[in-house]
Amino acid sequence: MSTVESVDLVDDATVSNVARATLFAGLTGAFAYVSFPFPLSPAPVTLQVLGVFLAGILLGPVWGGAAMALYLVAGALGAPVFAGGTAGIGALVGSSAGYLWSYPLAAALVGAISHGGLTVRAPERIHPARMVGAMAVGTVVIYALGVAGLMAVLGLSLENAVIAGAVVFLPAELVKMAAAIGVVRSERLTAA
Repeated sequence: MSTVESVDLVDDATVSNVARATLFAGLTGAFAYVSFPFPLSPAPVTLQVLGVFLAGILLGPVWGGAAMALYLVAGALGAPVFAGGTAGIGALVGSSAGYLWSYPLAAALVGAISHGGLTVRAPERIHPARMVGAMAVGTVVIYALGVAGLMAVLGLSLENAVIAGAVVFLPAELVKMAAAIGVVRSERLTAA
């Protein structure tokens, strides 16, 4: 009679984190479908940054960054997860490329600042002011790389790129920050 032993190749925490990172990559892709052209900018208005914020706050720096890296890989491989349902390598070298490439770094920074390091705390234990500060830093990173991308791809001057690629979007970012705090502080999420 032979005995078969169960062998765990990957621990339960890793499986859970990979699943959650995949969920947030998909959520960010879904947020990309909320996209419309903005007459003051060559980049569209989307909800993708809300996905970046939530991944960082809810998954922490390591898995939040990993979720956004997975998002980029999925889009590069053809999943229609970029603004307006686009996909492919072209998006990663086009006018919005700087914004996209910033997402893993921004999510990792939002997570690190929100949680005060690499150890992930329960979201309800993070002070809202700390979350706002983390999202502000994430926004700076996203727009710094987005502006650099606009300058490189479209040949815009620094002044024009900052205005068209960052300043005009700031009111929308404030709304996304408020939405992220609302989601994180929701009764259903904290009860789960």
